[in-house]
Amino acid sequence: MFPDSPYRRHPYETRPKRRTPALLTSTRKTRKGQAQIMPSAVAGAEAPPRRRLGLILALLAFAQCIYAVDYSIVFVALPEIRTGLGFSAQTLQWVVSGYAVAFGGFLLLGGRAADLFGRRRMFTFGLFLYAVSSLAGALAGDPTTLIIARAVQGIGGAFLAPATLSLVTTTFAEGPERNRALAIWGGAGGSGMILGSLLGGVLTGAFGWASIFFANVPLAGGAMLLAFAVIPKDTELGASGRKFDLPGALTATVGSTLLVFTLVQAPVSGWTSPTILITAAIAVATLAAFLTIEGRGRDPLLPLRLFRNRNLSTGTVVTFVFMGTFGALPYFFTVYFQTVHGYSATKSGLAFLLPCVGVLIGNLSGGKLATRFGVRATLIGALLMGLVGTIAFAFSVSESGSYLQLVPGVLILSLGQGTIFTAMYAAATTGVAAEDQGIASGVAATGQQVGAAVGLAVLVAVANSGHEGLTGEALRVATADGVRSAMWATVAGIVLIVLVVLNFRRSAAVPVVEASEESEEQDGVKSAV
Repeated sequence: MFPDSPYRRHPYETRPKRRTPALLTSTRKTRKGQAQIMPSAVAGAEAPPRRRLGLILALLAFAQCIYAVDYSIVFVALPEIRTGLGFSAQTLQWVVSGYAVAFGGFLLLGGRAADLFGRRRMFTFGLFLYAVSSLAGALAGDPTTLIIARAVQGIGGAFLAPATLSLVTTTFAEGPERNRALAIWGGAGGSGMILGSLLGGVLTGAFGWASIFFANVPLAGGAMLLAFAVIPKDTELGASGRKFDLPGALTATVGSTLLVFTLVQAPVSGWTSPTILITAAIAVATLAAFLTIEGRGRDPLLPLRLFRNRNLSTGTVVTFVFMGTFGALPYFFTVYFQTVHGYSATKSGLAFLLPCVGVLIGNLSGGKLATRFGVRATLIGALLMGLVGTIAFAFSVSESGSYLQLVPGVLILSLGQGTIFTAMYAAATTGVAAEDQGIASGVAATGQQVGAAVGLAVLVAVANSGHEGLTGEALRVATADGVRSAMWATVAGIVLIVLVVLNFRRSAAVPVVEASEESEEQDGVKSAV
């Protein structure tokens, strides 16, 4: 996939110009007027040997897949979890929401911790929390224990996600090299959300619901041990001389957690219920205090100057709406398959095989398309594809329809979804200094996780409207109608994303990329493909 070059020159040595499209690549001019690609890694940090880059990327992609799978793996198992542990209809959603609330609430803390204490340390810490909480979830004997275990999984994800993304963006230079790496990393994440439903169905049908948590223990534990052998030590990656912003960390974590809780619970409890009003007021006050602290602090947890980066601020909004729409689709696929058509857990899981393949193809294509056409054009094209697929899926939903009727819409939708996942992160992290990549990744991932929690809660409320008291055939028909309504709400959300994407900066003039340099970049990632 990445052809070798006959040149073997220093990666920053200039030669006659040969123009190669590159996406949002940081460049500078030499005395001869030739552009050189500048690496995004910390100045002075020792780069890992090229032969190890493939192993690093493979491990980071695997870790990305782990926490993406954990978001959706419980969807198919929810009916068995409810029966086995005695959940009520009202509390069952917290098996999903508990993970999302903790994930979103701790992301800013996890992002800055990666910058200050070391990305490898936070990477392994997040995997450790995943392994321990997965074991606790598998052994849970009551609803409270499982919800707490899921929340700890979310905290693990909050440390793992920004560490993983910032390791990608600081290991691979901006431009084609990073785009290829993000395509592989994004392929693991985007496919993981769909793969989670597939694995959840197969494991639950074969071994019971606890198996979806047991399976995570050796995977997370093995990845943690491999990190010590594969990822370079943090000695050159940390930001020396900077202090940890404890007041900012406390106010950000409390405020973000309460805000996500409010947005998730409001559609269930009602926007004017006392609980929602109180938690909303505390969340707003705490976040206001956080912004005040950050504006005055010498070493803020979240440097407010980052929001002057238009790509980062726009990318955060895009990740929020993306996960609030596309991210909720596996849940509604599961509801449609199991409630409307009576699929077993295993059959429901296997039904996700087609969208899993589509997302993977879209992910692997996203980096190449973004490099060739620019991030804005790639995102708009992929969003339009997702829009067409969602509309086709909505028209195919019925209480008497077959799976074959869904295939065209699901395939088009999943191809667009996979491409978007890669391109939006390539755009959001462009132009951010290496020492801020952890917190920038945390900001973008916060948008993703908060959007996932809020979007799912809102769309579930839309889909379940008017279902009170229904049973049997009436409930089956109403569920199909509700899934269709959720799809049309998703269509509106996709249109909103298209409008937001227009705010991304256009790709700069195509920089000059040296043939030898391009080959060196390719050598670092081709072994992971």
